[in-house]
Amino acid sequence: MQESNTWRVVRADKGAVLVVPEAMSPIDDEPIRISLARDGLVPSDEGRLVPTVGDLVELDGDAIGRVLPRRSTLVRDSAGRTSQTQVLAANVDVVLVVEHLDPEPDLGRIERLLTLAWRSGATPVVVLTKADLVADPECLRSDVAAVALGVDVHAVSVPGDEGLDALRALLAPGVTFVMVGPSGAGKSTLANALAGREVAATGGRRADGRGRHTTTHRGLIRLDGGALLIDTPGVRSVGLVADDEALDQAFADIAELAESCRFGDCSHTQEPGCAVLAAVESGSLPERRFASWRKLEREARFQAIRADRGLAAAEKARWKQIAQFQRQIARGR
Repeated sequence: MQESNTWRVVRADKGAVLVVPEAMSPIDDEPIRISLARDGLVPSDEGRLVPTVGDLVELDGDAIGRVLPRRSTLVRDSAGRTSQTQVLAANVDVVLVVEHLDPEPDLGRIERLLTLAWRSGATPVVVLTKADLVADPECLRSDVAAVALGVDVHAVSVPGDEGLDALRALLAPGVTFVMVGPSGAGKSTLANALAGREVAATGGRRADGRGRHTTTHRGLIRLDGGALLIDTPGVRSVGLVADDEALDQAFADIAELAESCRFGDCSHTQEPGCAVLAAVESGSLPERRFASWRKLEREARFQAIRADRGLAAAEKARWKQIAQFQRQIARGR
């Protein structure tokens, strides 16, 4: 056992985790399997929580004594109507939002994942894979960059080793990366390229040209240069856990417009003097972009309401006030 007794979770399964010493030097350091209690909860300074990939923990004999404070967390909403959330990765420095160029990238999905990334406290970077399969990757990259404000966007081709040097330059010793994106985006292929060896299985392409889903669990990989990489399974949809700050970072253009609204509490629905609606009407703010923001804003608010009964009461009062204001406008016409 290490003198510091600090270990890193490299894989989280139901009922158990795999850990290695925090200062693991061999790339293939053999992990130790630690069983969890039935509820999976472990003490921490923030209360009892379920350890996840990237966590730093202290061992107490053959069990986890406590989870050390997390400097960042990538969190998704759970399915259903409960207020539960799932921490996908902890203590992450960079979130690689991986999206394919073939088929054409889904801008709404990128906006959603960027919002999660900003919420985590880590730095988001967008990686557009399969650049060799499209005629004009730079044009598509520009389209994505237009919605990924303040974020570096890289178009890469793993077979041609194009665009990867910019990503390799980020792989500093001790820096932890996590990859998120849909199934078939090429995350496993990208992981192998960045590692310089096969660290993840790849599934090739299906008959319809889309990539196959290969990663089935979250795991932390130590790269030769000392950087750490977490791969996550591809997901069809990601429930949003976000706050106003994360939304303002992901949609900085809308946040800037909102500062010019006549009313400080403008809901951007039909209030007079709304700078956001004016921008949509003039075409300077694309309707698709506004609709995406509206959807994520409502989803984030709904998730927060489920977790906070007091907020639920305040939200009910807010919409009652909005409805009253709209009726007053209608009567004045």
